[in-house]
Amino acid sequence: MDKQIRAYIEEYYEELLQILRDLCAIPAPSHHEEERAGYCRRYLEGFGAEDVTVDEAQNVVFPWGCEGSDAITVFAAHTDTVFPDTEPYPYREDEEKIYCPGVGDDTACVAVLLMMAKFFVMHNIRPAGGFLFVCNSCEEGLGNLKGTRQLFADYAGRIRQFVTFDSTSMRGMVDRSVGSHRYEVTVRTEGGHSFNAFGNRNAIHALAELVSSIYAIEVPHDGDSKTTYNVGDIHGGTSVNTIAQSATMLCEYRSDSLACLSEMEDRFAALFAAAQSDEVAVEVTRIGERPCAGGLDPTRQTALSDLAADTVAAVIGEAPARNSGSTDCNIPHSLGIPAVCVGTMEGGGPHTREEWLYKESLRPGLEIALRLGLALGTAR
Repeated sequence: MDKQIRAYIEEYYEELLQILRDLCAIPAPSHHEEERAGYCRRYLEGFGAEDVTVDEAQNVVFPWGCEGSDAITVFAAHTDTVFPDTEPYPYREDEEKIYCPGVGDDTACVAVLLMMAKFFVMHNIRPAGGFLFVCNSCEEGLGNLKGTRQLFADYAGRIRQFVTFDSTSMRGMVDRSVGSHRYEVTVRTEGGHSFNAFGNRNAIHALAELVSSIYAIEVPHDGDSKTTYNVGDIHGGTSVNTIAQSATMLCEYRSDSLACLSEMEDRFAALFAAAQSDEVAVEVTRIGERPCAGGLDPTRQTALSDLAADTVAAVIGEAPARNSGSTDCNIPHSLGIPAVCVGTMEGGGPHTREEWLYKESLRPGLEIALRLGLALGTAR
């Protein structure tokens, strides 16, 4: 099989690059992945994939040998990018690199996933338990993992393990999920003229006090867990000579411990309540929620993590670092299903408009995907 893998990569490397170029030309902000979904479906059907569907969340789902199985392995990569653009992204490439917003996160991984599916169909390799190849939607930001939530609702009780390709490096992988709660908080006060109504409560001041109280929190700990908080956006007010009537912030907290996540929820709720008064109205809307692991069998998770790490090490010559992160793995982990996030390329500048990747890194990236699929397809 080693010869087949290497021959396949050599024969279809240029096709892999062309898929990546095609996808980069299709903007795909979260909740608006329709065009990329259409491209992925057409590509899959073009080499003979059957029963390919696009669900209501804009996931492209290709079941391979899944009939009647309750031990399905999912291989996924997300089609959305972090950028809100609805026009094609600026793109350029040279002999060594491709430069484009979202090229690594996660467009290259989608291209690798499509080529992986083609390999299994072309060689008619029927995996034990069956595979779902999924180009999923809404992984980024306020996409809130909509695509993966839909997938696990549609295949409830049938998925045994989950692998997502999503990283700008093969030298790191995520096998511990960071949960988060995200809020939009608006503070409203009487406001008024900055001179004539001086002394009235100012919404910006009240919001600033609330921000200060958040940054006075001492984060909880649960073993080797990590918990964080952040205020990422503030806006409001009317003019320099107006006492602000309203001000709004976006804030979040994160943790890879379910206990700490729950404790932070209580602390934030207490701060929001304390900021409320007869003179200050506080409106809180939860705009995002990502769960972390719950009821996960550590033995099964370790087995999947070890297999993924060994596969990467066999290809690139070093074991990847194991990290906590917020990925599509959050959903299966919260359901007690083993999951791991693996990289299939090398690049830099993720979540910036200067993002880039090494073209040649896609060769070992595709090899990792193929070897991991073959390993999991024979495991029982």
